[in-house]
Amino acid sequence: MPIVAVVIIRSFIGFFLLLVLVKLIGKQQVTQLTFFDYIVGITIGSMASTLSVQVNENTWATIAGMVVWTLLAIILAVIGIKSPFLRKVIEGVPEIVIQNGKIKIDVLKRNKLSMEDLMMMLRSKDVFRVDDVEFAVLEQNGKLSVLLKSQKKPLTPQDMNISTKYNGLPTNLIVDGRLNMEALKSVNLTKAYLEHHLRKKGITDINDIFLAQLDTQGNLYIDMKDNETAYTISLKE
Repeated sequence: MPIVAVVIIRSFIGFFLLLVLVKLIGKQQVTQLTFFDYIVGITIGSMASTLSVQVNENTWATIAGMVVWTLLAIILAVIGIKSPFLRKVIEGVPEIVIQNGKIKIDVLKRNKLSMEDLMMMLRSKDVFRVDDVEFAVLEQNGKLSVLLKSQKKPLTPQDMNISTKYNGLPTNLIVDGRLNMEALKSVNLTKAYLEHHLRKKGITDINDIFLAQLDTQGNLYIDMKDNETAYTISLKE
């Protein structure tokens, strides 16, 4: 069999095997992506690439290696749920890097973080002054959780005793010119009712709409395919 054909076949095997193994590891592992998960993912991915292009490598031996690494990750994850001590050993623990506006230099050094790294992480949280921070916690996945001092927190409607309306998830009624009938039914609307409101803006063809999104207040946002025009229509009118 030609080498190209062998590579193609092995690539298909490696791709779908990797897909199955990642599903077995679980979404929680992928989304959290601790340092341990990162290393496991790189190793399994490296084995998959070896399976694809290293035609001299034994196929079954490589597959066995991928399966073993996946099983070990799953076993350690299950044990970690039962054993807080093992979870701390594998994933580490959150560490307070800023407390009451004071940077803990020893924590920075232990985690190999520079002051520039810390400031970049703070800016990603829209925080530009260290003095505004009550607590900043370096999580196991390397992300920074920030709690501002009470006097630096933005005002909320609750702080001012202002009642607010329910604001749920918007519903995409039209995407790339295609009307989603199930989404339309979920908000108790008919196609005729929607088209009636669209004609108020001179829209006669749904295919001209890139996105039509209805929020819980009854406002329909319409983004046309012409890259220039957008509307907001109230369906309550």
